[in-house]
Amino acid sequence: MAATRARLGVDIGGTFTDVVLETAEGVRHSTKVLTTYAAPENAIVEGMARVCAAAGMAPSALGQVIHGTTLATNALIERRGARTALVTTEGFRDVIEMRTESRFEQYDLNLTLPEPLLPRQMRFTVAERVTADGSVAIPLDRREVEALADRLAEAQVESVAVGLLHSYIAPAHERLVREVLAERLPDVSVSISSEVSPQMREYERFNTTIANAYIKPLMASYLGRLEQRLADEGCTADVFLMHSGGGIMSVADAAAYPVRLVESGPAGGAVFAAHVAARHGLDRVLSFDMGGTTAKICLIRDGAPKTARVFEVARSYRFKKGSGMPISIPVIDMVEIGAGGGSLASVDAMGRIQVGPESAGSEPGPACYGRGGERPAVTDADLMLGKLDPANFAGGSILLHPERSAAALHAQVGERLGMDTEAAAYGVAEVVDETMANAARVHAVENGEDLSGYTMIAFGGAAPLHAGRLAQKLGISRVLVPPGAGVGSAIGFLRAPFSFEATRSVYMRMNAFDPGAAKALLAELTEEATGFVRSCDATADVGAEVKLFMRYVGQGWEIPVALPPELVAAPDAGAILALFEADYARLFSRIVEGLDVEVTVWAVNAATAPEPVERVDQPPAAAGRVEGKARTLFDAGLGQAADAREVARDAMAPGAQVSGPAAVVEAETTVIVPAGYDVLCQPDGCLDLVVAHEAKEDAA
Repeated sequence: MAATRARLGVDIGGTFTDVVLETAEGVRHSTKVLTTYAAPENAIVEGMARVCAAAGMAPSALGQVIHGTTLATNALIERRGARTALVTTEGFRDVIEMRTESRFEQYDLNLTLPEPLLPRQMRFTVAERVTADGSVAIPLDRREVEALADRLAEAQVESVAVGLLHSYIAPAHERLVREVLAERLPDVSVSISSEVSPQMREYERFNTTIANAYIKPLMASYLGRLEQRLADEGCTADVFLMHSGGGIMSVADAAAYPVRLVESGPAGGAVFAAHVAARHGLDRVLSFDMGGTTAKICLIRDGAPKTARVFEVARSYRFKKGSGMPISIPVIDMVEIGAGGGSLASVDAMGRIQVGPESAGSEPGPACYGRGGERPAVTDADLMLGKLDPANFAGGSILLHPERSAAALHAQVGERLGMDTEAAAYGVAEVVDETMANAARVHAVENGEDLSGYTMIAFGGAAPLHAGRLAQKLGISRVLVPPGAGVGSAIGFLRAPFSFEATRSVYMRMNAFDPGAAKALLAELTEEATGFVRSCDATADVGAEVKLFMRYVGQGWEIPVALPPELVAAPDAGAILALFEADYARLFSRIVEGLDVEVTVWAVNAATAPEPVERVDQPPAAAGRVEGKARTLFDAGLGQAADAREVARDAMAPGAQVSGPAAVVEAETTVIVPAGYDVLCQPDGCLDLVVAHEAKEDAA
């Protein structure tokens, strides 16, 4: 994506708001600002002022602002959305409460299912029925919808979700409900499932539409305030939003479909890691993004993050699928856990150290921030272990107080377990690292991957502090920490394409395949997806990728099958079946003879062309070892404090090496090099951590 003017990437996290300015010449300036929860736009404006001052330009010189946010996720988790109602088919009022009737913890007799987003009294029905083939069994009476509008007005609803049975294939009834509500309740926001998530499985579809309606007024208000605040500062740049699928969408589309913003920040991080992987020619990468509130782990194969069509937010049981709120939208598949710099430590009734998922955030923050926090967080443990410099945290913008960390760790952990402060800090750090390692192992196993052959790419303010120890636990021998790692997700926003994925659930069996209908459907979806992209950039070169989600008849789930351009232009049942069988055999080592195959979901992802990547092919010329100054650093692998070296990242030219234990410091983060590892600066500025004997073999 060519840029002729400066661009701003902004990532609002649970603790910090990261702001990155990139000039047309490729010069980058960045900063971290504490997130302002009451008015998140304030932190953006403050960060913009800082980076513009560093670049010597006015905000009016910015050409684009690309933004990712946790606001949508937080609103769902904290139940801070609009007063919302659901309108659904008679007899299906309780679908979102019945869920799928599966037990995510089968043997827990005291299992508590998550509460649905809407209580029963806010769920309304209409007498209508569309069958699975799209035919109308019971027509919808407009007068009934008009009467329902009066009831919704009495309930003082602010937003309405409309989810009718099989509307993904026949949306006319949902559109009629929206039309009547627009006439009768013009100030009420309406979301219909046939546009928000036109896919089968009513529980996921209804829940996604409710989530969209629930946060729609909140996000529309925030985006309006943001544009106004930027304009007040003289910034008239076009504003775009990162969506969960790894692309960029317009403000108008984001306001209409805010549920697609739920994983926007983490998606930017995955794009950033994929870009770094492409530069270094890596085909198997573990993306590790650890910020102030959460840690995100994502697998990247052959230069692309793994994607999914359904994910969960607000899980009530950590790591337990089915314990959260399903959202059915295109998303980069990752595991996200409450393990960040602000994650709070405690001791449970069994005398075990627990870390997260509760976070200190930025208000009050960890104890060492001196903002009123009295409970120890991971950042307090890192400070006590010598990983952080109290005078140079966040580029010196936040002064840390070690004595407050020590007091909090002693009161909440050490005193209860009979440990000194150093041992308590070590325990907290080991627990959070093992929690993240376990999440990575589970994610890898679920995807049939062995992490031993992977390279870790670490970014986010806290990840470089923990990546070396995490790699030791996972048996990963190489870690890359790219330039700008502390603000990696915000940089990822500047690397992402404009994109949008259009989907439709239309059943079609291979033994009754209709090439004409398939071609027409794909053309319609392509037009819809490219139309969204063109609304962001009318002149860009837009390409489209097609996937069919297919299964054997009778199976409960599908696998994605990529369709080459020649089969998009001329769909052929035999060729599509051969692609499905090849992909199925690759996943399960066999095919199922004698069963017919069907397509359940058709998907077209339209995107602008990715920016060219300059490969780092040649190893850097040796520039000698950098000694730095002496520093004491607790090494988790050794289990004790060790004499280490401290080196400024700016002092490491390509080819420079440092042996662990060491700390490589920069404004937004610190890279901890464990004992037994060497770190080499690559030509593109990436710090390359490898096991020391492997580094010696490479040099030889």
